[in-house]
Amino acid sequence: MQLFSDDGSEQAWQRAVVISLLTWRRAEDGDQLDDDQRHGWWGDTFPTVERDRIGSRLWQLRRRTLTDDTVRDAEAFARESLAWLDDDDRVSAVTVTASREVTRLNLQVVLSMRDGSVIDVQLDKLWQVINAV
Repeated sequence: MQLFSDDGSEQAWQRAVVISLLTWRRAEDGDQLDDDQRHGWWGDTFPTVERDRIGSRLWQLRRRTLTDDTVRDAEAFARESLAWLDDDDRVSAVTVTASREVTRLNLQVVLSMRDGSVIDVQLDKLWQVINAV
């Protein structure tokens, strides 16, 4: 699958961010789960690079109340899922900011590109996506 076109278009970068955030990453051994389902993408079973995984653990927030702790965890999970962009030298920096409104969690991702440009990705209804409402 090709995430990036030859022109490095903004849509390709936005698509990479959305895939990274909304693909369910396998739960870590220490994660507290509601049941015994660890989920995750089957391709992570045999990664070409050790401990290389796709997706985020944002799915673990689906049954939690929208509190300050939930916002902090969402931000941490998002940073974790997007770390590959920096690790693979695709961007010079990734900035993630999470905020909440009464019934929704907003997530802003800013990619600082190596050429000095900036790509802003807004996920303003993330809480509804996680909770399927």
